[in-house]
Amino acid sequence: MTIGSNQPYLFPYIGYWQLINLSDIYVISDSMQYIKKGYINRNNILIDGTKHMFTLEAIGVKENTLINEVKVGNNRKKLAKSIFHAYKKAPYFEEVYPLIEKIILNPESNMAQFVGNSIQEISKYLDMDTKFIYLSDLQGKTTLRAQARTIDICERLDARHYINAVGGKELYCKDAFIEKDMKLNFLKTNELEYKQFDNEFVSHLSILDVLMFNSKNQIQEMLQAYILE
Repeated sequence: MTIGSNQPYLFPYIGYWQLINLSDIYVISDSMQYIKKGYINRNNILIDGTKHMFTLEAIGVKENTLINEVKVGNNRKKLAKSIFHAYKKAPYFEEVYPLIEKIILNPESNMAQFVGNSIQEISKYLDMDTKFIYLSDLQGKTTLRAQARTIDICERLDARHYINAVGGKELYCKDAFIEKDMKLNFLKTNELEYKQFDNEFVSHLSILDVLMFNSKNQIQEMLQAYILE
């Protein structure tokens, strides 16, 4: 069994979805510390040919607050409107926007659950059969950190293979996983480019941009555009 995990990010980049697609079980790490100015509640979309950051309001963020202790603010309708105007002329707008609007206007007040729901809804749209588990349901309030916490996750789920984004190379040691009879790999996304209106391509945008400009079949091909290290 293959496990992937990461914090719940709002409409993250394509590499996040590649990791989900590779995983039999994906652990949404909701009981980790909330990082201000991170990507849990914000991301980038294309507006008038340039990268523009949008933010979902977060309430109750204090020092050492966990992601699942944060509440969603009151700017959901404004956010949906911004996405509507940014992509209303995109080729797959009519197919994708109703899903995005449903996700954004979800009345869920807990940030981790709200973002976790968005991840699962888009995964369904892309025909993934990955099973999702919240870290808080799996481990409760664990004192384990980083690599020890991840190995514990794998042991609890009887997993033999753990995959992390390539940015996690500094956090994990393959030998530690081998000692537990597990395999560790890091996923590195290939450079991807697609047509965005008639503009010069702008990279590293939210999955929203990918959804608006590409068919489901095209995106499923993108999900295979990676290497494992």
